[in-house]
Amino acid sequence: MKTPPFKNKKIAPDTFGDLSTLTIEQEVLNEELMSSNHALVDANRELAFQNEEKEKRAAELIIANKELAFQNEEKEKRAAELNVANVELVFQNDEKEKRASELVVANKELAFQNKEKEKRAAELNVANVELVFQNDEKEKRASELVVANKELAFQNEEKEKRAAELNVANVELVFQNDEKEKRASELVVANKELAFQNKEKEKRAAELNVANVELVFQNDEKEKRASELAVANKELAFQNKEKEKRAAELNVANVELLFQNDEKEKRASELAVANKELAFQNKEKEKRAEELNVANVELLFQNDEKEKRASELIIANKELAFQNKEKEKRAEELNVANVELLFQNDEKAKLASELMIANKELVLQNAEKEKLASELMVANKELVFQNEEKEKRAAELIIANKELAFQNEEKEKRAAELILVNNELEAFAYIASHDLQEPLRKIQTFAQRILDQEQPLPDESKSYLQRLRSAGTRMRTLIDDLLAYSRINAAERKFEKTNLSSIIEEIKTDINETIDERQAIIEATETCEVNAISFQFRQLMYNLVSNAVKFASPERSPHVIISSKMISGDSVVHVNLQPDKMYCHISVSDNGIGFDPLYKDRIFQVFQRLHGQTEYAGTGIGLAIVKKIIENHGGVITATGEPGIGARFDMYIPANIE
Repeated sequence: MKTPPFKNKKIAPDTFGDLSTLTIEQEVLNEELMSSNHALVDANRELAFQNEEKEKRAAELIIANKELAFQNEEKEKRAAELNVANVELVFQNDEKEKRASELVVANKELAFQNKEKEKRAAELNVANVELVFQNDEKEKRASELVVANKELAFQNEEKEKRAAELNVANVELVFQNDEKEKRASELVVANKELAFQNKEKEKRAAELNVANVELVFQNDEKEKRASELAVANKELAFQNKEKEKRAAELNVANVELLFQNDEKEKRASELAVANKELAFQNKEKEKRAEELNVANVELLFQNDEKEKRASELIIANKELAFQNKEKEKRAEELNVANVELLFQNDEKAKLASELMIANKELVLQNAEKEKLASELMVANKELVFQNEEKEKRAAELIIANKELAFQNEEKEKRAAELILVNNELEAFAYIASHDLQEPLRKIQTFAQRILDQEQPLPDESKSYLQRLRSAGTRMRTLIDDLLAYSRINAAERKFEKTNLSSIIEEIKTDINETIDERQAIIEATETCEVNAISFQFRQLMYNLVSNAVKFASPERSPHVIISSKMISGDSVVHVNLQPDKMYCHISVSDNGIGFDPLYKDRIFQVFQRLHGQTEYAGTGIGLAIVKKIIENHGGVITATGEPGIGARFDMYIPANIE
């Protein structure tokens, strides 16, 4: 409503007297009131029309609500049917997952069986390796026992010699009455030692017999293991074929599962679309209810607020336009719902056909399950058999472990004995290098002083003194050779490339006087580098060359030929070499006095001499040192000779020493 132009306007007191002005204003006011009344009548008519329109809208809304209720009921029915289909799909998926889990369990069982079989095969391999190792160890023990027996025989011979020397010393030292009792006690100790060594010898013989029996038993066990391995290999081949069949079946099952998962995802996406559609319709329904409430509130508000009718009419027109649009949307939604119902019916038919296919699949899976059950029964029997075999192998391993423990104990005993022997050798070396050489030096010095005296001595006394000096010299040489022999094993094993030609030249320089005196010829041909312990190898070549010059024939000048070349182990027949290794073959031959072939092994033993002291000087240790050095290099040495013609020494040293 418009406010009159004079309202709230202050009028001056002098204007009340002007009646004509008041009359005009009153007329204007009346006209305004009349126009306001007409406007109110028009507004009431408009309100009545709007009320009628709103009642029509309300009736249309009721009809639309009934239609929505019907659609909701239809959608609920479709949703119920979809739930039933979903439950059916869930049941089928559960069944398929059970089948898949059963297949997984079967596969795990097969994998476990294969692993168990591989473990059995590995255990058999380990047991075979262990048997081979035990055989090697027994062979080593046997060879060590042979060496120990030879050593004992040598010690017995040495002790007999020592006993003879003691008798000679007792005859010579008659005047030493004070030392007699000490010598007697030493003889008693030596006799006890001899008795102890004889007992040890008998024990070694008994151990050899036991080792031979054990070797026969292990060979029988080895043949049994070989037959068991052949059976196990056949069984593994059969299981691998079965494993390939199972893998093919698993591939088919995996393809089927992928197809079912794709169908399941399609059904899930369709359900999600349907659920979104239902949610949207529920929201629209709630909006319609809210709009009805708003309309009722609006009617009450319009009765109270008549002055705002103009603006409300505009809002009502917009609302009508919006409702018309909503009505059209409802019509479209009904069409969509009908299309959706048709689609759902088609989907229901598809689900029915899928259910039939799923039932056939379940029948097929049940048949596969029965096959797997029968296969599992066979696998269980196989596992029982394998467990029995495993227990047998475990029992055999326990026996083998006990045997190994016994062998280790024996090995520790032998090691302890070797430690004692080494300690005794060190003590002997200390005594030889200090206590024995000092008296020898004094004997030689005092004998030389007596010979150098101005007063002439009788010829017999001079002869005795010269023989005394010669014996002292021989004793000192013997001690030096024994020390050299005992220190070979204790030396540091540092292998390096060694030039054979340079070593031969150094040896020529060292024995130059002897070469000139004997008019000897030392010829080195086709020499090569050898991987060796340098100072030991020089000692080896020195001993061989000096022996070749020393043991020369009186009828001709010495001629020594040295040659070397690389050969393979399989090219030498008469020597036990590894066929897959390379060796440096060194040959030293001479035209000296030679030796009887019967003594080709004896000449390498300590103190073994084929000639008397008066014929050729020496202690009989030089070739023993040569053999010990060759053994330090992991090689082999052989000797061939013919009396009056010459001797030949062949050495085979590995090209690569570990």
